[in-house]
Amino acid sequence: MNAKSALSFYKQVNSQTGVVDADPHRLIQLLLDGALDRIAQAKGALIAGDTPAMGEALGKAIGILSGLQGSLDLERGGEIAANLNRLYDYMSIRLLDVHREKQPASLDEVVALLGSIKSGWDGIRPQVVPASAR
Repeated sequence: MNAKSALSFYKQVNSQTGVVDADPHRLIQLLLDGALDRIAQAKGALIAGDTPAMGEALGKAIGILSGLQGSLDLERGGEIAANLNRLYDYMSIRLLDVHREKQPASLDEVVALLGSIKSGWDGIRPQVVPASAR
């Protein structure tokens, strides 16, 4: 096994272990990180003119947004859940626009929106996860 494949394997195992050991709050953090990573990949592919790679990364980002949207409890989550539901819809549409327009502005907008959500989510961790579980 060469160094590159060893590193790839380590990343895969480390990623899987992080998910298996994660509490529900941490899982959402991982999804948000994953969406941001895929959007960064899409932007790199867009700049490089690699339309297939851009489409694949955008599809994965939209899939993650769909997963985040599906995790919302719209009955008990009240206005916050309803607003997030609409925001995830909006971000998915903006990502679809990137594929059509081939302009990075929509990617930057979605990154800013997801960054705000992630910042808020990261900020509430001390209140929702006991210190012993962190």
